[in-house]
Amino acid sequence: MPPSRHATVRIDLTRVRRNAEAVRAAAGVPIIAVVKADAYGLGAAAVAKTLADLVDGFYVFDLAEAVAYDLRSTGRRTIALWAESHDPADYLVHKVQPAVWSPDVAAALAKASPILSVETGQQRFGLPVTDAAGIDAVLAAAGGAIGEAFTHATRPDQAVALTAALRGKVPKLHAAGTALIEQDPAAALDAVRPGLALYRGAVRTAARLVEVTDSNGPAGYTGFSAPRHGVILAGYSHGLRAGPCVVNGRRTRLLEVGMQSAFVECGPEDRVGDEVALLGDGVAEQDVAAAWGCTPHEVVLRMCAMGAAAYVGDRGA
Repeated sequence: MPPSRHATVRIDLTRVRRNAEAVRAAAGVPIIAVVKADAYGLGAAAVAKTLADLVDGFYVFDLAEAVAYDLRSTGRRTIALWAESHDPADYLVHKVQPAVWSPDVAAALAKASPILSVETGQQRFGLPVTDAAGIDAVLAAAGGAIGEAFTHATRPDQAVALTAALRGKVPKLHAAGTALIEQDPAAALDAVRPGLALYRGAVRTAARLVEVTDSNGPAGYTGFSAPRHGVILAGYSHGLRAGPCVVNGRRTRLLEVGMQSAFVECGPEDRVGDEVALLGDGVAEQDVAAAWGCTPHEVVLRMCAMGAAAYVGDRGA
C-alpha cells in the first residue's frame, strides 16, 4: 500500500516517558500527570499506561474523562477539577478525587476524599486564597476529609500565597504546572502537575506533497510569490494554519492554507511524495505557536487531531 497522502500523526511514548522522568528528577516530588482533553490529543489511555509507574496520579477536567480513559485501570488515583456529580459513590468506584471549593459540595463529597481548589489569580474554579474564613468553612464542612489543596499558578508568588494560606491546615499542597515548574523549582511544593512538559517533542505530524510546481506569477487565493511551491492535503478544516515546516531537512514555510489543502514553499530538490513535517523534525511546538498566535498546548492538540495516531516506543507494563 502506498504511503498516505493525507496528514499522519506519530506519537513517541518513549519521549513522553523520558519527559516525565526528567520532570520528576528536576522537581524531586511526585508527579500528577495532566491527561485532560485526551492527554492534549495524544491519547490518554496510552499515555497513562506509559506513565503509571512514574506518577502519583492523573489530572483531568471532570469525572467523565477519567471514566472514558479508564484511568482506574492504572492503579493510580485521578483528580477531577469539575464535580458535576455530588454523589461520592460516582468518584469512589473510579478512584477519582473531586476538587471542591464550597462548603455544601465539600460536605456532600467528603467520603470521596475531596481536594480543596484555591484560586490565586485565574479567578475561576476555586475559593479565593484571601478568603481565610471561606477556606476554614470548606475544610470544616468536609469533616477532616480534605488532606490536599491545589491552585493553578502561573507565577511563583501565587505558589507562595497558597503556601501561606494553607500550610499547617492541609498536609499536601501543589501549584506548579509546566510553566511554573520551569520558572521556579521552589514552586514544586509537595507535587507538580505537568502537562505540556510531558508532551514536548513527542508528536510528529506530517503530510506528503501531492503536487510540486515551478511558480508562474502570483499563486493561490492570496497571490503569494515563490519560485517553487507544492501542495499538501491538509488545510484549516483539519486545524492547520500558516507557519513553519520542514521538507527534506530544510526549514521552509506554509505559504497559504486553504480549507482542505495548503501551499508549501519548495526548493529545486523537492518532489511529489516527499514528506512535509508540520510538527517535529526541528519544528517545535513553540515555533508553530508563535506563527499561529496561540499557546503550544493548542498546537499539540490541533496537530494530534490531524490524523489517526500511530504509536511508537514504550507503552508501559
